[in-house]
Amino acid sequence: MEAITLQQLNQRIACLLNTPALQNVWVTAELSDVAVRGGHCYMELLQKDGNGITVAKARAAIWANVFRNIRSEFYASTGQDFVSGLKVMVRLSVAMHQVYGVSFVINAVNPDYTMGDLLRRRREMLERLKAEGIADVNKSLCWNEPTLRIAIISSAEAAGYGDFMNQLASDPLKLKFQTMLFPAVMQGERTPQTVIDALRTIEKELDLWDCVVIIRGGGSSSDLLSFENYDLAAAVASFPLPVIVGIGHERDITILDYVACKRVKTPTAAAEFLLQLGNQSVEKLNLLGREIA
Repeated sequence: MEAITLQQLNQRIACLLNTPALQNVWVTAELSDVAVRGGHCYMELLQKDGNGITVAKARAAIWANVFRNIRSEFYASTGQDFVSGLKVMVRLSVAMHQVYGVSFVINAVNPDYTMGDLLRRRREMLERLKAEGIADVNKSLCWNEPTLRIAIISSAEAAGYGDFMNQLASDPLKLKFQTMLFPAVMQGERTPQTVIDALRTIEKELDLWDCVVIIRGGGSSSDLLSFENYDLAAAVASFPLPVIVGIGHERDITILDYVACKRVKTPTAAAEFLLQLGNQSVEKLNLLGREIA
């Protein structure tokens, strides 16, 4: 019985794969297990059915000689880095490596496809919230006067939380704010559930608070993908106290900005808004006092 070596078999496979039909093909997929090592970007490409079940999977790579340009152009267009969960359209060629086997080598990415998918998902979530009659519930709430009892949802280690507290403390009127931190994870897969849990805790003691502030500082836009979550958006939209959202930088937008009572550009701006409300309350009291006198 005659046999060939594994290397010879791989060489045969490589010859079969080297056809125009498998070179520079545009493919849509979802990213998974993205990792950058030695300047190269490695990932898995997934296709899922309507129930979220993976029906196709393949290893892929973007070699360092093209990855830097692809990465910078993709970020400039979408505000996103390459992270797991993104839907992408990539141009790739099928390659056979003598040692590592078959893989897909990506040489271009269409950022318009990813941006379109992100906007489509957000639009679908907003339409669902509107259909359920809760999209504008929080936005229609009135502010207590004075608004001094603040429930804060953030991470104790977040720079944005520190910025918020420092700005409140800088008030020249020395308003007596009462604040409490309800800790949550503000980046990654655990973010939606931990923020929802914090909201549920606050809801059990509504009479202690005038409003809720959800804040985190800047970072890459991909860090904010975890806020693009329907359950979290629904929890904010239907919350019975006014919610202030101050997430990221001025240019950053998440679905929470569309459903919260007040959207501000940064955690510092959230504190500035509360100081403004406090100052307005003081002015009203002073005016009332002069009228009575």
